[in-house]
Amino acid sequence: MKVFKHLLKAIVILATILSCSNNSDISQREEERLELDNLKEEIELLVSKGTCTENTMCNFIAFGSKPCGGPWSYLVFSTSINVGLLKEKVATYTKNEAAFNIKWNIISDCSIVLPPTQLTCVNGKCTAIN
Repeated sequence: MKVFKHLLKAIVILATILSCSNNSDISQREEERLELDNLKEEIELLVSKGTCTENTMCNFIAFGSKPCGGPWSYLVFSTSINVGLLKEKVATYTKNEAAFNIKWNIISDCSIVLPPTQLTCVNGKCTAIN
């Protein structure tokens, strides 16, 4: 009976330790996802501030990192914004998302997202026409 009590106590302690470790992992994953989401919002805000008067002011950049490879999407932007800053933030986001995907074994579909075939300036905003 004494052995059973010790065994039961050991099981309870082990279960508690494992559940705390799992909760810590979930919390860390959520924190890292939030950091990515915050950077994504910064990037989208920067892009949204751009304006255009002609099609030649429009460009695009691959954005994000799918677990199977390639970007999640392409951001269409106006060259009226700080393009160097945009490229820097997008590179950081893409690198961090790729690391996040590996660390947390993220999966996705493996479809290929194609870049826009044509960009145009419509009402002062750059738009993709596929």
